[in-house]
Amino acid sequence: MSYVDTYLHDVDRRHPRAAAAVGAGALYALEPGQGFLAHREAGNVIHTYVVLSRPVEWFTRAALTRERVAAEFTGWAPELVALIAGSDTPPVLRSIHQLLDRHRWARTPGVTLLGDAAHVTVPGGEGANLAMLDGGELGQAIAADPGTALATYEERMFARAESEAVAARETIELIFGAGAPRGLVSLLNG
Repeated sequence: MSYVDTYLHDVDRRHPRAAAAVGAGALYALEPGQGFLAHREAGNVIHTYVVLSRPVEWFTRAALTRERVAAEFTGWAPELVALIAGSDTPPVLRSIHQLLDRHRWARTPGVTLLGDAAHVTVPGGEGANLAMLDGGELGQAIAADPGTALATYEERMFARAESEAVAARETIELIFGAGAPRGLVSLLNG
């Protein structure tokens, strides 16, 4: 899965229908494998993530243009398509990479990874939190026993990263999977 970033500026004046669709907060318009995630930012700007479940070759085989991406949403509401078609910025590809949920590496003396380098997974909303926790726990392990610090840290990090990777993958499946958008609606409605 990949997504493209775009921005609309001065939206209330230049793109009033798209601005009304997003409102003052955020918008999710989804179907299985594709959709729009958009939110208001300061300065009358809408930041949109256009999600497409296509092979990376689709994005790199031909020029990645607003028109080409917008064509993937033929039949969608015009105010949604305007989020990409009317963008003030060229679309920027953001491929999503991930390792296996239960990824581990063999202990290498004197070397470890933390943050996104240690647990590459789909976006699930916990990346920055995991990175900060990694740094804190690694620091505590070094202070407690420098000789075993990396092994101690890695065992805790692997377990935590696995749990978060599984949760992130399940969330992405809920939002963009075969049940979209019903899965997200159910989640939001409790």
